Amino acid sequence: MYKIIDIHTHTYPDAIAERAKVALEKFYVFECEGKGTVSDLSESSKAGGVVGMLLLSVSTNPRQTKNVNLWAAESMKMLIDDGFEVAAFGGIHQDSPDMVAEVDQIKALGLSGVKIHPDIQGVDIDDERMYKLYALCEGELPIYFHMGDDRPEYRFSEADKLIKVMRDFPRLKVIAAHLGGYCAWDKTKDLVREGGNRIMFDTSSALWAMPTEKANELVRIIGTDRLMFGTDYPVLHAKSELELFMKLDLTEKEREDVLYNNAKKFLNFKSK
Repeated sequence: MYKIIDIHTHTYPDAIAERAKVALEKFYVFECEGKGTVSDLSESSKAGGVVGMLLLSVSTNPRQTKNVNLWAAESMKMLIDDGFEVAAFGGIHQDSPDMVAEVDQIKALGLSGVKIHPDIQGVDIDDERMYKLYALCEGELPIYFHMGDDRPEYRFSEADKLIKVMRDFPRLKVIAAHLGGYCAWDKTKDLVREGGNRIMFDTSSALWAMPTEKANELVRIIGTDRLMFGTDYPVLHAKSELELFMKLDLTEKEREDVLYNNAKKFLNFKSK
């Protein structure tokens, strides 16, 4: 039995979880397995053998950032109380009137980094509005980027834009979601080469979108020392993602590293 940390999860307050899930399904034109609630994440994680998770927040407008980050801290506490090892990243919008205060709030709440979803936020990774955030986070807080989309109207998270940012901020630690590019994996090799040991990747919303042979190829390009297991909950439950993961051609040590060890090395997870 493997120990598992799910490095890519999203939850919403019960009152808005259904609306948030439907909006996600509409944006990406797929159906989610999960409900988007803390209780459903907890239940499905236990059923899938998950012992810990990283909660990720997205700020879709500057007015909601404070509440988004308060929810991240609250849901983190609920899951810790439920027996999990947990960390959480806050969200910050590109049009924030006071990024300094919002980064300070993230730190004060005990959150461990910042999540940016360029396509949903409608901002290029290398947009000048984001550079103040990168300067505030460089050397302190890692940034988790949604990466990639093959639809022409969503080119905000192209790999070349992240490469530019990594060159401009050489001490910025980065996590590139979805094996480096949801449905757009042609530049994953370039991300690996540019990022070196300051970039990590996750498996979420990737393994179901490609043949296993292609996934194996990308895993070898990335290297199992840079890769972490993630479900993109509520997109998939842990059990479903694990079934896909176990099809990869990995050694037992490599599986243990991707499923648990790499995440533990990269982040501090809180528990009871």
